[in-house]
Amino acid sequence: MDLGIAGKKAAVAASSAGLGLGAAKALAVDGVQVAISGRDAEKLAAAKAEIEAASGRDDVVVIEADFSDPAGGRAFVEAAIAELGQVDILVTNAGGPPPGRFVDTDLEGYQSALDMNLLSMIEMCRVAIPAMQERKWGRVCAITSVGVKQPIPILMASSVARAGLTSFVKITAREVGADGVTVNSCQPGSHWTARVSKITDKESAAKNNPSQIIGDADDFGQAVAFLCSEQAKFINGTGLLVDGGAASGLLD
Repeated sequence: MDLGIAGKKAAVAASSAGLGLGAAKALAVDGVQVAISGRDAEKLAAAKAEIEAASGRDDVVVIEADFSDPAGGRAFVEAAIAELGQVDILVTNAGGPPPGRFVDTDLEGYQSALDMNLLSMIEMCRVAIPAMQERKWGRVCAITSVGVKQPIPILMASSVARAGLTSFVKITAREVGADGVTVNSCQPGSHWTARVSKITDKESAAKNNPSQIIGDADDFGQAVAFLCSEQAKFINGTGLLVDGGAASGLLD
């Protein structure tokens, strides 16, 4: 299906591996020029090569960025705009905080999670969205987690920070929707990435899912690309669960 976004420009945060890479690849395959980011130059070079091989493009922009400080989120989008000319599509994403429960998550752990998984994402939006409003077209998709719908006990700080981002997405979407800008989140369950491999093994992750499989980063990327499409212009302020049915609640 033609998503109607060929020729658009996208900034995809934390996209040298995992779900961010899956999103960047899917957008590039659909004709979008992407700027990718990460902290490791070698991983970024490998991601650039993978995206260009999958899409047949040779124009992937590489930006080294660190989102542990909110200023890093702002700097990434500013650099993407400088390289691409503009940013029509923003995919916010960042590495997750380490596992922890109430008993062993201290205030510093919460602050680190808020800086990386909430405030850096807000800064990206604060840079990108006003220009989207002026052009009367824009897409923002925040990669969050199933934990915003069904908090994960062993990921206390992550669940708290991402829930805050979900609130930001909902409020912002209502404010900017009349300008042709949609703001949504894509909420992954268990997908086999380097981060998940540190928490569980692949067989256990699959057995614990109602679908008896574990997610694929490339399939997840397709879901992100759809939320950024022309066809998704009436989807705004929502969170799309991509979790194989893991979340058991009836209501969002």
